[in-house]
Amino acid sequence: MSDPERAMLLSVHPRFATAILAGTKTVEVRRQRVAAPPGTPVLLYATAPTMAIVGMARIASVQVASPREVWSASRTSAGISRREYDEYMSGATQASGLSLEEPITFEDQVPLAALRASGSFHPPQSYRYLTGEDLQRVAEAAPRTGAALQGALNDLTPA
Repeated sequence: MSDPERAMLLSVHPRFATAILAGTKTVEVRRQRVAAPPGTPVLLYATAPTMAIVGMARIASVQVASPREVWSASRTSAGISRREYDEYMSGATQASGLSLEEPITFEDQVPLAALRASGSFHPPQSYRYLTGEDLQRVAEAAPRTGAALQGALNDLTPA
């Protein structure tokens, strides 16, 4: 899991993708342990009805702790109510709070149909890791996503 050519593809509801890209939601919470180093590029896949990669951000840090501790640290930046958080975390013994920075909205979204046309693509239920090769396929599926995705590809290329 220490692959230096790794990025993350994160599935989020469209309202959360919008808030992350606007910079009003800076922490994304997950029910499982996330082990990604600071600086990891995160592609944001907005689920239905959007069904597209809409932008990206970078991981600033990851907090792995109990759901109560993650809520305490992230409640003002998670973009959800305490009730929503408690419902989502119900039964979880561990949680992760991904602090995100440098959000970039893609000029052109990368729709699911284009991703599937460029090869076998399945959006993750929560998240999955992508290699440089996976990112190259995403870039080919949406050649007009601008310099943002190309920058992520360059960052992942070993020096």
